[in-house]
Amino acid sequence: MPTNATPTPGSTLISPKDHTLLMIDFQSQMSFATKSIDAIMLRNNAALVAHAAAGFGVSTILTTVAEKTFSGPMFDEITSPFPQQKLFDRTSMNTWEDAAVIEEVNRIGKNRLVFCGLWTSVCIVGPTLSALDQGFEVYMITDACGDVSAEAHERAIERMAQAGVRPMTSLQYLLELQRDWARTETYEMTTGIAKKFGGAYGLGIIYAKTMFGVSEGH
Repeated sequence: MPTNATPTPGSTLISPKDHTLLMIDFQSQMSFATKSIDAIMLRNNAALVAHAAAGFGVSTILTTVAEKTFSGPMFDEITSPFPQQKLFDRTSMNTWEDAAVIEEVNRIGKNRLVFCGLWTSVCIVGPTLSALDQGFEVYMITDACGDVSAEAHERAIERMAQAGVRPMTSLQYLLELQRDWARTETYEMTTGIAKKFGGAYGLGIIYAKTMFGVSEGH
C-alpha cells in the first residue's frame, strides 16, 4: 500500500545538476549514412538537447571520432552553445574505452549519465552498456540518435532498454530540466529553446503568446 503522497519529484527524474550529458559523434560522415531519422530532424533534436544542457548548466562532454582524418567536424548546432568546450577526439568506436573521456567522467563525478549520438547501435550501445556494467545510472535520448536503418536503431534501443538504460526524447529532456513553469529564472530560456527547436509545440507557444498574450503557467 502507498504511504501518504507528497509534492516531490520521483527519484528517476533528471535535474540540471544531477547528471552528465555525453553527446557523441554528431559529425558529417556519420550523418551521411544515417537513415533512421531525417538529417534535418536529427540536427534539430540534437540542437535542442545541446541548448537545453548549456542553458541549464548541465555538465556536458562532447566527443568525436577521427575528426581530422575521416568523420569531419561536430555539428555547429551542438558546439555553438559551448563556445569554450573542449572536444574529445577518439579512435575507439566505444567512447567508454577512451581514457581521456573516462578521466573527464570521473573528474565531473556524476553517477547519472545521459547519452545521445551517432550511431545508436555502435556509438551509443557501447558506452551505455559499459557504463551500466560499472554501476552508473544511464539514460539515452532516442530521437537525438540515429543509425544506418530503422531496424538497427530500434533493435539498439531495445537492447539498451532491456539492459536497464532509460529512454527519453529531446523535448522530454528539456521539459524535465524545467519541470515547473513557476521557475521564472529559466522560463524564457526554456520556451525560447522550444520555440526554435520544439516543432509543433514551439509553434503553439508562439501562437498563444502572439494571439492572446498568454504563457505557460498563466
